[in-house]
Amino acid sequence: MAGKSKTILIILVAGLLAAIAIGTATRFGANPREKSERDYISFFKEIVTLVKTSYVEKVDDKKLMESAIDGMLAALDPHNAYMPPEPYKEMQVQMSGSFGGVGIEVTIKDGKLTVISPLEDTPAFRAGIKSGDIIWMINKALVRNMNINEAVKRMRGPPGTVVSLTILREGADRPFDYQLTREIIRIRSVKYRQMEKGLGYIRIVQFQERTGEEFTQALHDLHKQNNGALRGLVIDLRNNPGGLVDPAIDVAGRFVGESLKDSLIVSLKGRDPSSRKELSATIGQKEAGYPLVVLINGGSASASEIVAGAMQDYKRAVIMGTRSFGKGSV
Repeated sequence: MAGKSKTILIILVAGLLAAIAIGTATRFGANPREKSERDYISFFKEIVTLVKTSYVEKVDDKKLMESAIDGMLAALDPHNAYMPPEPYKEMQVQMSGSFGGVGIEVTIKDGKLTVISPLEDTPAFRAGIKSGDIIWMINKALVRNMNINEAVKRMRGPPGTVVSLTILREGADRPFDYQLTREIIRIRSVKYRQMEKGLGYIRIVQFQERTGEEFTQALHDLHKQNNGALRGLVIDLRNNPGGLVDPAIDVAGRFVGESLKDSLIVSLKGRDPSSRKELSATIGQKEAGYPLVVLINGGSASASEIVAGAMQDYKRAVIMGTRSFGKGSV
């Protein structure tokens, strides 16, 4: 009986595929590139109707449309995604610095769900998950066909609950299984200390809503500890996965932007020339020209790379470490 059911299902699927193939050949002919946008929209409507009337199970309209949108955006590049209200709210919560989860910043790289960086002092960080690790399974479910929002949603959850991650790591001959207990992740974005007299160290974990203010306060305290005479500063952006752009502009703007010629931090360019947008440092008085070192590594991404790149372009700092992650989306 099971074999018969399977045969029927295969016939139904084959019939649907045949119908799509015939429809495509009829409407688009040998050269589909000559068709207009209206033709493609009409064709899409036909496919939706065909799926709704012929698929073996009833299809939910919302799921069908959202899946189509997900596929369309994912086909452009790995950093595009449709964000419904709930995931968007979760992102805002994360940028506020407090959320429930395991503490991993992820992206899609070469079609794989890849760890940008584990956040410091979180379950993922303490377990030993590393930048560049590939998440292969979440709770034994393959993530190969998941979009990034779905993967993040599965890793989030109430504090005290457990999530299982199967990790692939370059150079390892077997996958690693991690059992991580979720926590409320409270991220203090800026940490600082005096290394020795006159030399300060500031670590930025992630660029959040209040990072600019926290960074300014850290500088103020370091100056005060040294009677206003800092001789040098290290800004540590290692394993900083990025975050909000405006706080990154604020941080870079403490050191560059004495005049218009050295104020541009990042420019956004679209296909339409009118969509160009330039984000610049506020012109005015800056930190003194003491020596500055910016530390980066493979877990430094996005907003971190904007800060490091601006410091490098204007020759304001020495950039030290290893090649950064390479995520150029804003």
